[in-house]
Amino acid sequence: MLTRIDLQHFKCFKKLHLPVAPLTLLTGLNASGKSSILQTLALLNQTVNDNEWSTNLVLNGDIVQMGMVPDVVDEISGRDRIEIGLEYNDNAYLWRFEGDRSDMFMRVLSVHINKARYEPDQLRFLLPPSQSLKLSRAIRRLTYITAERSAPQTVYVLEDSNRAVTVGPKGENTVSVLYWGRDASVIDGLLHRKVVAHRIRQVEKRMQNFFPGFELDLQQIQRTNSAILGLRTSRETDFHRPTHTGFGLTHCLPIVVAGLSAEPDDIIMIENPEAHLHPAGQALMGQFLAEIAQAGIQVLVETHSDHILNGVRRAIRTGTVLTADKVAIHFFRPRAEGTPQVISPTLDDSGNIDHWPEGFFDQFDKDMNYFAGWGE
Repeated sequence: MLTRIDLQHFKCFKKLHLPVAPLTLLTGLNASGKSSILQTLALLNQTVNDNEWSTNLVLNGDIVQMGMVPDVVDEISGRDRIEIGLEYNDNAYLWRFEGDRSDMFMRVLSVHINKARYEPDQLRFLLPPSQSLKLSRAIRRLTYITAERSAPQTVYVLEDSNRAVTVGPKGENTVSVLYWGRDASVIDGLLHRKVVAHRIRQVEKRMQNFFPGFELDLQQIQRTNSAILGLRTSRETDFHRPTHTGFGLTHCLPIVVAGLSAEPDDIIMIENPEAHLHPAGQALMGQFLAEIAQAGIQVLVETHSDHILNGVRRAIRTGTVLTADKVAIHFFRPRAEGTPQVISPTLDDSGNIDHWPEGFFDQFDKDMNYFAGWGE
């Protein structure tokens, strides 16, 4: 499992050493670098899935579109190089990349594993073939769900099961993943015991936590590579097309499908899991993400929702879902001389946070103080 992400001269970071946990929450002000953390892993995933023998970091692909070399190199202190480092299962990995300012890719200069150096021609999936099999697998299987998700569709194209390995950055492959894996079993740590172990029924049951009465019907259109998804939240109605249901259902579904399709040691990254969810649903989402992490799947989340945070805190407080030492919280601020870019509050076993930096989910208190006449 990942325990640290290191960056040098990447986007807004001159140098960063960021501890990560089974469940990591990235919070903070806009344009402060939260998404950049997720993009580093997405770039590695995109590169290895584009070409297993690649000697270039693919900046623009199906997962992320980062632009040109100047768009990913720190404008203040960087020139033409970046470094991405990972600590995984007590081993340190470091990639060094270089690119001309007019390029839309960056060359692999070298890869370092602990004290050993490897040249580009010695690599497969950006790593030496004889080593790092678990990390290589985790990078290739990584799921990245961005804040911009696909709109509900009337008909969904069924992608080849060998291509639709994850739900996709916009959730565009959710129906394909669910259809081809509908009869697969969910891992034991996430299995809901009151329904059949098949993934499609497990997804349906989990969705009922957010939308009581939720049911789904998934049918392939005969003699086509397309499917129709029917949704409803009451047995008193027929199934409706997703275009006639609330956005919350189709924005939540990719997260639930991704979580219940994952295997231990997989990595799931999610931007704004709170999107289109009622505050109560957001808190439940925080608890669901904690359950995924407890099952051995690593989860990194970028969120602006105090309800997501409080859902995680409640999961810890129960003492049965997740322990405090398996959660990392990082609060990001815009880069400024003399102040840290990242502050990391910690949780105790009761879900209490040790300190609340200025701007860290404190807007409600500020507003209440204003209405009480105690602040500006």
